[in-house]
Amino acid sequence: MAKQGVSLENEAAQSTNALGPLVGLAREDFVGAIALLLRETAGDPARTMRHARNFGEEVVRIFSGKSELAPDARDKRFMDPAWRYNPFYRAGAQYYLAVQKGIRSWLDELELDDLERDRANFITNIVIDSLSPTNTLAGNPMAQKRLIDSGGLSLIKGLKNAYDDMVHNNGMVSQVDKKPFKLGKNVATSPGAVVYRNAMMELIQYQPTTAQVHEIPQLTIPPQINKMYINDLSPEKSVVKWQVDNGIQTFVISWKNPTKAEGVWDMADYIGACRTAIDVICEITGAKKVNVSGGCSGGQTTALLASAMTAAGDDRLGAITLMVCVLHPQQNDIEAGALISKHGMALARKRAAKKGVIEGNSLARGFAWLRPNDLIWNYVINNYLMGEDPPAFDVLFWNADATNLSAALMGDFLTLFETLAFTRKGEVEMAGHAIDLSKVKSDVFILGGVTDHITPWRACYRSTQLFGAKDVTFVLSQSGHMQAILNPPGNPKAKYFRAVKPGHPPADVEQWMKGAEEVAGSWWPFWMEWVQKRSGKMVPAPAKLGSSKHPPSDPAPGLYVLDKC
Repeated sequence: MAKQGVSLENEAAQSTNALGPLVGLAREDFVGAIALLLRETAGDPARTMRHARNFGEEVVRIFSGKSELAPDARDKRFMDPAWRYNPFYRAGAQYYLAVQKGIRSWLDELELDDLERDRANFITNIVIDSLSPTNTLAGNPMAQKRLIDSGGLSLIKGLKNAYDDMVHNNGMVSQVDKKPFKLGKNVATSPGAVVYRNAMMELIQYQPTTAQVHEIPQLTIPPQINKMYINDLSPEKSVVKWQVDNGIQTFVISWKNPTKAEGVWDMADYIGACRTAIDVICEITGAKKVNVSGGCSGGQTTALLASAMTAAGDDRLGAITLMVCVLHPQQNDIEAGALISKHGMALARKRAAKKGVIEGNSLARGFAWLRPNDLIWNYVINNYLMGEDPPAFDVLFWNADATNLSAALMGDFLTLFETLAFTRKGEVEMAGHAIDLSKVKSDVFILGGVTDHITPWRACYRSTQLFGAKDVTFVLSQSGHMQAILNPPGNPKAKYFRAVKPGHPPADVEQWMKGAEEVAGSWWPFWMEWVQKRSGKMVPAPAKLGSSKHPPSDPAPGLYVLDKC
């Protein structure tokens, strides 16, 4: 099962990095979907009885050895030969598949509109996944073989893992072995220092590695949940190292983990902190402009910063990079979109306001249950039934290092989603101005991931039509949410898509695809060339970090990354 954990590294790493409508899911949205199914069950008893009879007939075929049901050859849960050759296990698998088939057949006949059907399918898939026999020791032949081979030690280790999760991981099954990773030792190791700190953020400047640097620096705005060191995960997967090795003066914000008392921090406060960071960067470097990049919710913050600076007549904003970021959402973009309701979002707002913050662990738990097969049951089998340690991956270590989300900021993210604020020129006010990206003239680089289910690439592509820039570049990386970003040179399987001819991307994404070419390798060199062209002339690298006004203090990655929920 450890190898399966390896294959799911990217799946798990997508679970908590996405802010937006999902933070507005309330338990009433789930209850409402279940109530819908109960209503339909009671509304047509004859239909329910017909499907129950069909299920019963299939069960008879299973126990008489005449059933032809078989697991999908791609379903990793049923790869063990016992599911084909052992009559007991074969019957167990077929019974599970009969339940699955019966429920889906029943759902197909329900008189539901598209939204209700999506809700029903989502809820029933969660239930079906939980019923898999592989989730139990008695129903998992691999776990039973491990029990015998280990002389019972696998069961003892599994019980210990379960106990540790109950005591030390808020009752959630662990997705990563955290023990091998130490911040500043083998994670987040690029040399740098904090050059500014206030109540909300630290600004980290990284040490140049080239004799000359581009005069226009780069500021990275990370998401407000999860830590900033995703940008400097390891020397092999470090966006920071890639930038400094290519002559870019690199600065990264590290957000403070908000407490209940700091739950009043809203988008205006975060935008103000970003503008303060730009003030400091300009003072330290003497630059007249600063290029800015952001991913996921950090990208939404970057877009709002661009709008606010433009509205204020602040011309220090240089080129913009938005990675796996949705500015023009639609409810069917994400798998759980059907569960989101206005009433549910209003309840989520009230609960968050009462608590002050949404705890990072609570948010991570909610996301995990949206994809339970990949993010829960896979690890239950590996950690508890097989008695294995969870995989030790730096990406998963970062993903598990969540931070709280202030209630006020959550409300602002929901407002952006509900009002489609980025698409309505000047109609929605936030952070002290009317949001209007059409007035932002900075060049824009936008990245999407082919297999990204958190910020689907077609949703990311819609952002190309929102900015007033003449130069907008869209790149599609052959990866999922985080792996789309962490895709450095050297991966033989890496590839990306870009437009063959330069020019503003068309409104129709299919038209863009027809005019796109597949390029082997990482998108990082292409992006770096794009950034360097917009980073000004070469100047001598600074001899030391910071300035007399903003001297360096604690070494990178700073102190705020040490805060825990």
